[in-house]
Amino acid sequence: MGDSERDAVLFDARDDGIAVITLNRPERRNCLAKDVREGLFAAWERFERDPALRVAILTGAGDKAFCAGGDLAEMVETGMGVPPREMFPLPYDTIELSKPTIAAVNGVAFAGGWMIAQACDLCVASTTAKFAVTEVRVGRSSPWAAPLIHMIPQRIMMEILLTGAPITARRAYEVGLVNRVAEPGELLDTALELARLVLAGAPLSVRAARETVMLSTEMGRSAAQQAARHASESCYLSEDAQEGPKAFAEKRSPRWQGR
Repeated sequence: MGDSERDAVLFDARDDGIAVITLNRPERRNCLAKDVREGLFAAWERFERDPALRVAILTGAGDKAFCAGGDLAEMVETGMGVPPREMFPLPYDTIELSKPTIAAVNGVAFAGGWMIAQACDLCVASTTAKFAVTEVRVGRSSPWAAPLIHMIPQRIMMEILLTGAPITARRAYEVGLVNRVAEPGELLDTALELARLVLAGAPLSVRAARETVMLSTEMGRSAAQQAARHASESCYLSEDAQEGPKAFAEKRSPRWQGR
């Protein structure tokens, strides 16, 4: 089956509220060629628009690469200078999302591959995964890496960007880039387990929690507290805010309505 005969990005809408999005060009190391980019744009939009889906997991097909980055052949053919900002489907950036995302990195996440993994809220990595910002080695740049300073220490970020040298999944975990490390055969199950932990929370509470983290990243302390209080009002005033304490008092599982 040729590339044009199968989807570049697979979308599995599970009945437990989790969407599994898979980059499906393993023979091209799942690079961000046009078909993959278009498939990702469509997949993220489908996830956001479906109220039954609450968490998305992004992974890659095969065991070699999560995503090896941009399509260098395309860059050569087009003589690409500065990539258009809207070129790549980045969660919470060029893609408007209001729900949590998890990157399940099954192999190399280089350059643009690191970029899309970094853009997700959480990250699980296979023990065989490797991460690298390789732009300096091919004469390109990585402005998308700027938010990385809020995830890892400055010295480590400096080394990663200046050298382009890869780091292991274990090192990525040590510096705080990765939340969980799993054996290759357990990667998706580990990501699903993390997704279920998120799903156990009330939808509006999870949304407010995510906004609190992002506001805290963007703002100073007092401004973030004020903005977070405002962002939490719809949660506090929801039916779920009454259901949660009631379920606890009645010693039963809460029945979230998302309103």
